[in-house]
Formats: sequence, C-alpha cells, structure tokens
Amino acid sequence: MIIRKMFEFENAHIVRFCSSKRCKTSIHGHSYKVEILLESKYLDNAGMVYDFGLLKDEIKQIIDSFDHAITLFKDDDKVYLEDMKKHSQRWVSLPMNVSAENFVRIFFVLIDTLLLKTKMVNGEQGVSLKSIIVHETRTGYAQGFREDAYSEFLPKINLADIEFSQSISDEWKDKDFFKKLQDANFVFINQKEV
Repeated sequence: MIIRKMFEFENAHIVRFCSSKRCKTSIHGHSYKVEILLESKYLDNAGMVYDFGLLKDEIKQIIDSFDHAITLFKDDDKVYLEDMKKHSQRWVSLPMNVSAENFVRIFFVLIDTLLLKTKMVNGEQGVSLKSIIVHETRTGYAQGFREDAYSEFLPKINLADIEFSQSISDEWKDKDFFKKLQDANFVFINQKEV
C-alpha cells in the first residue's frame, strides 16, 4: 500500500548548463510542491502505513529548510556564491546543479536516511520511501525512485556535501538535527503522540 503527503516551499535558483537561457543566466524562483510517497505491506496499530502526523515533524522540517531560500550549486562561480550567501540569510548549498531532478534525488536521500534511522513505536513495519515527486511548475514535475537517488550512473549524494545556512539550522527544533542525521549511531524515535 502507498500513502502520499504533499508539502510546498518557495525557492530560488539558477540552473547552470541547461538549454533555457533564462534559467541558466538569471536567478528565478518557483512555488514547489513535493510529494512524498511511502509504502508498506503492513499497517500499524491504527491501521495506517504511517501516521500523517509523523510526517509533520522531521520530514516537514527537511522540506521547510528549502523554503524562502536560495539553493546554490557548490561548484558555481565563487563570487556569485559569496554574494548570494552575503545577501541571503537562508541558503542551501548542494553538491550538484539545482534542477528539479536533483531536488528529487536530494530529498530522497535525506528522507530515506531519516526513515532508516527512525525507531518506529506504534507497530509500523516495513515502511520505506517509494518515490519523491517535485513539481517545479504547474505543468512540469520530476519523479524519482530509489534507483535514481542511488544510481551508479549519477553523482553520488553524500549528506556531508550538503550545507544549510546558520539561519536555517537556527530554526530547526533541534539545532543538531542535520549532524544527527549524518551520525551513523544516532537513532530518531517516532513520538507516541503527535
């Protein structure tokens, strides 16, 4: 069975090396919609794959980290990167070009890592991330699956290569959230009640 939850965020970027002149030469923004699709063959104690209320915590926090921010490609022009970081308190630096397809892969790895590091406490079993869909415009979206996020044909995504500005991490419920996400020994625990 598959469940789906949609989140929204506003974000600015430049997509270097693309065919569209406007997109590769000018900062522009989108009203993104992100669909998170979870699956399981089992249902929890309440008869759910995964309580939607649980998605409003760390998973929402991951998506919200990109809201009203500029997302930067870490290998872009150094002067541009310095200026963007100087003039925007909310920024995210990614190890790859900022396209909808790469947003799919980044979100997949972040959320998949979180789910794998989460201890379920209400009878959830076999819950896994099935797919991420990132709607960049009203008419266009990118959808990716596990094989896309961890593809041998695409650059590997390491969490250590993603950087969130201090302003973003200051808004997290736990300021060490991203460090804990990267810590192989840390375990997140689903709340009994949300």
